[in-house]
Amino acid sequence: MYLISPHEELPPVSYANSDGLLAVGNDLSPQRLKEAYYKGIFPWYSEGQPVLWWSPDPRMVLFPENLKIAKSMRPYLNQEKFGVTYNQEFEKVLENCGKVDRKGQDGTWITDDIKKNYLELHKLGLAISAEVWKEDTLVGGLYGIYLKDKNVFCGESMFSKLSNASKFGFIKLVQKLETEGVKLIDCQIYTSHLESLGAEEIPREEFLKYLK
Repeated sequence: MYLISPHEELPPVSYANSDGLLAVGNDLSPQRLKEAYYKGIFPWYSEGQPVLWWSPDPRMVLFPENLKIAKSMRPYLNQEKFGVTYNQEFEKVLENCGKVDRKGQDGTWITDDIKKNYLELHKLGLAISAEVWKEDTLVGGLYGIYLKDKNVFCGESMFSKLSNASKFGFIKLVQKLETEGVKLIDCQIYTSHLESLGAEEIPREEFLKYLK
């Protein structure tokens, strides 16, 4: 694990430890974040910690053509029970994701610095959001980093205020990105929820080929 200064490049991902932790450093600028995502690295830390940079092996990913839609979700999709917009309320999605109570996690990792710098990435067109609506009320959403030149989307976080709202938004976004030529959705680390949607673990080296 490396301690990096603001003027140093992030180390090669092969230097990460067995948990995927690669480096520690407090530079969270848009430039640093852009460098990280193009190298297969992402920040993940709690309030009060230094910025921790990760590149786990294996990597959890979803190939859009392998998206699984549960039978329970089909009525929601067929009847368009929610509305979905894109990049209309990025900041609100970010705020709501930061309020989600995640089991086993001490506080939120969506700190004020995360909010400030990802908002800058949104203004640059690199960070995008999907908003899920029930009439005029925002009931779910998700955001991530869209590496258009690599045909890769890196999912970051989602929230839901109504049952299946975030899952509805995720499915719609994946379908939209597939039509735009996206070949891979980076889900970062394993969860049973992501697996139920069709995500799988692949070797980090295979994942990095999509970024080269």
